[in-house]
Amino acid sequence: MSKRKLSAEQSTELLKVLKTRFEKNMNRHKGLDWKKIQAKLEANPEKLWSLNEMEETEGEPDVVNYDKKTDEYIFVDCSPESPKRRSLCYDYQAWESRKANKPESNAIDKAAEMGIEIVSEEQYRYLQELGKFDLKTSSWIKTPENIRELGGALFCDRRYNTVFTYHNGADSYYAARGFRGMLKV
Repeated sequence: MSKRKLSAEQSTELLKVLKTRFEKNMNRHKGLDWKKIQAKLEANPEKLWSLNEMEETEGEPDVVNYDKKTDEYIFVDCSPESPKRRSLCYDYQAWESRKANKPESNAIDKAAEMGIEIVSEEQYRYLQELGKFDLKTSSWIKTPENIRELGGALFCDRRYNTVFTYHNGADSYYAARGFRGMLKV
């Protein structure tokens, strides 16, 4: 069995979890049909594997949008707080530059290992329109190259009923900062 493929039993169980979450949170995906989403997932086992990785780290992935141009459903981590993939530098370059107290990994590589991308600021803000997320934690977001070249990285959270975007050194890491992933299916 491929490393990036679930067993039939795991696939069935994950699809049940995703369907239940989909039905419980219809405000996130008005007008979308679960049967069409499930058919796409069943036709793309590697995407189902990635969603399982999101689920295993308590990301609670759910469909938040549909791109008509590309015919893709967009899943994002919808856990109330940043998923249990925290204490990570922003990227490998930042991780490598740390001389002491290196964290286990970095957000960009961890996302790639999972077959997902880190959400952009626009995607993060859209997610926040669907609910209240990161009230106690924060999440790295995709950082523009011009900021990254200067050693910085961006993260977001929600405080005082407002979504904030902040900056930090890309080599920083905190127990309460993870990242939210996005997957197109």
